[in-house]
Amino acid sequence: MSYTAPISEIQFLLDHVVGFDRVRASARFSEATPDLCAAILTEGGKLSEEVLAPLQRSGDQTPAVLDNGVVRTSPGFAEGYRAIAQGGWIGMAASPEYGGMGLPQTLAVALNEMMSSACLALSLNPLMTQGQIEALEHHASDALKSLVLPKLISGEWCGTMNLTEPQAGSDVGALRTRAAPNDDGTYAISGQKIFISWGDSDFAANICHLVLARLPGAAAGTRGISLFLVPKYLPDANGEPGEANRLRVVSLEHKLGIHGSPTAVMAYEGATGWLVGAENAGMKAMFTMMNNARLGVGTEGLGVAEAAFQHALAYAMERKQGKTPVPEGQGTIIEHADVRRMLVAMKARTAAARAIIYETAVATDLAKANDSQDMAARAAFLTPIAKAFGTDTGIEVASLGIQVHGGMGFIEETGAAQYLRDVRVTAIYEGTNGIQAMDLVGRKLMDGGAAAYAILNDMSKTVAAAEVRFPDLAALLDSAVQGLIATTGWMVEQTDVTARFAGAVPYLQAFALGLGGHFLLKAALAEADLAPDTSNRGARAALARAFIRRQMIAFDALCAEAREGADQLYALSAEDLAGQS
Repeated sequence: MSYTAPISEIQFLLDHVVGFDRVRASARFSEATPDLCAAILTEGGKLSEEVLAPLQRSGDQTPAVLDNGVVRTSPGFAEGYRAIAQGGWIGMAASPEYGGMGLPQTLAVALNEMMSSACLALSLNPLMTQGQIEALEHHASDALKSLVLPKLISGEWCGTMNLTEPQAGSDVGALRTRAAPNDDGTYAISGQKIFISWGDSDFAANICHLVLARLPGAAAGTRGISLFLVPKYLPDANGEPGEANRLRVVSLEHKLGIHGSPTAVMAYEGATGWLVGAENAGMKAMFTMMNNARLGVGTEGLGVAEAAFQHALAYAMERKQGKTPVPEGQGTIIEHADVRRMLVAMKARTAAARAIIYETAVATDLAKANDSQDMAARAAFLTPIAKAFGTDTGIEVASLGIQVHGGMGFIEETGAAQYLRDVRVTAIYEGTNGIQAMDLVGRKLMDGGAAAYAILNDMSKTVAAAEVRFPDLAALLDSAVQGLIATTGWMVEQTDVTARFAGAVPYLQAFALGLGGHFLLKAALAEADLAPDTSNRGARAALARAFIRRQMIAFDALCAEAREGADQLYALSAEDLAGQS
């Protein structure tokens, strides 16, 4: 399907809203010059538009299949993957020591957004490998890094993440996969894992699985979990794929969407693996990959939102139906007020999600570049918001996209429904959005709200900057800031974690709306500074106004719900919910 990479929107965001100049000003990322960044965005856009977008429908209509133990991928996916690998895109943010570009994570996010828009099913593959690269860079031994990282970074080999088991979904501590020490320093891994994205393919020379397992005598729960790298083929003396390891794909899941992405049930039957990090410290190592993946999944939601919006906008500009409020009443459906309402909401929410995600990426880069604990705390606080709001936005925008199409949206041939089917899983990936919210009000507020208040202070600066040019929007954003200060304080004061968790999702959603208003207003101010004579008529000012005055209308209600506690939720018993007397 057709797709146009929003390069100018991304460039404006980096230059004028999220402060990417601070990243390139650091010694670590000084090579990320404006010219280089522009070239990366341009070439990444071409890859997405010309190579990946044409694969979107083939992946859906001709899914990956398991044929006699071998995964056969969708037509064109092998060629698409090779284009990604040969362009060096997989190792953009990886260490140059092992063949990576060493570029900022923010640029990798930009590429991942465009690839997710073009073909989500295929883009999942390099995203998993990128997460594994980061985990190995931080936690693997030097010998293991030298053996594996160059292959992963070049794209010769692919990487996966193996957490989930049939009896242990989000409760990772309940896993049963075992790791027994071998005489040569390796381990024999035995167990079954489910929901393994890109667990196998027919275009990778080797696939490296990061597997959580329990050593003999290890403590129960997450404290007794270790992490192992288990390749499909055991490397020979030259580091090339050799003997097949004792693992196999049992089956592929039949899914609602992303049919081109094989989601495998994996069986490990005494497979040889190497320990990554210390014994019983597997969760620490895996969280390095998971935090990378959570930002990546939020970016997937953003990418689908952009693509679904473009698809709906194109249809609305072509479809004629009913009398429209234009001269002679012969315009297309984009002139109908309700269609316009949906399209404006789609664009505004997508722009807000993009800003939150790129702000998170910039904070991540600044934490690395300057060894900044403040930026690390900011990135940690923003990550669950970026993941949840990005994916919620993808789902909502894709659903509205179907509605814009009317009855044709429900017809598969238009392609509108695929966006919703594909993106729906992102709210479940890498910890459901409810888990993200609980992490936000739990672990991320253990600092007494310091990271949250620092972000709210930045939002207050935007309020002050906008008071002259956009006084009504400044007042509404200030009200949101005060509401978040009060709600954050309420969360911090709660000693009953259940009370926090009961309001976690509305708190996250309220914070996301406030951040969205903050960033869109910053964009409007930047646009006004660039073109002061047209500041009140600029597109970004209009978008900020639409978001703050229409999308943020739910803000106060969300804060009220966040502070309501858990009593009402438990006042109804299970029998009451079932309607039993």
